[in-house]
Amino acid sequence: MREVTFRVRHHEGPECAASAAFPDVTMRSVSSMTGRENARKRIVELRGPTASIRGFLDAFREADAVVEAEPLSPVAGDHAYVTVEIDAREWDGIGDRLAEMGIHYRTGTTISAGVERWTVYIDPDDDLAAIRAELERGGNEVELARNVALSGVERPARLSSARFLEELTPRQREVLATAVAIGYYDHGGGVGVEAVAEELGLATTTVWEHLSRAEATVMNGLVDRLEV
Repeated sequence: MREVTFRVRHHEGPECAASAAFPDVTMRSVSSMTGRENARKRIVELRGPTASIRGFLDAFREADAVVEAEPLSPVAGDHAYVTVEIDAREWDGIGDRLAEMGIHYRTGTTISAGVERWTVYIDPDDDLAAIRAELERGGNEVELARNVALSGVERPARLSSARFLEELTPRQREVLATAVAIGYYDHGGGVGVEAVAEELGLATTTVWEHLSRAEATVMNGLVDRLEV
């Protein structure tokens, strides 16, 4: 298996357009896309000067595909977590294209200065040229930034630690990412499980169960790697 990184200038992509207008802001996905039918939601993190983050959000909201982009807390300082809702009928995401091809990709994609950075994992029999051609569809500019054997990636500890995160269900990852984003784990922050449930539109007991299971999986995975 190989690890391949593409740098993509997404033609008419709302994130890329806003990022190109405000190059000092970096956007990073912190949750998977969820939702049914045409309404899809996710949480992103924006980092950069306060004024630029606000400008980024204003530009991003102007896109037809963006239904809502609301900070989880007032924008202040150099970062903000934002709940994004999109209309899937108007959205042509790179992640959707990769999923349709059956290509695994790393979560936490970043966008800065108008460029999306996607890291994918391909088998020896996957056609790299065909993957790139599909990403270029619609006028996208795609640059191959990295192509190495996975065994040669000098990141063994990180890759090993990531395996237990793969044991989380999509819903557990969503609930855990939301809890982190709105400050549930911040010491003295005063954010309870009820706030997480309200943000997700789920019952408190359901959120508590997902958090408990996710926390157990994460902690057991970490303990296995601690040197006692």
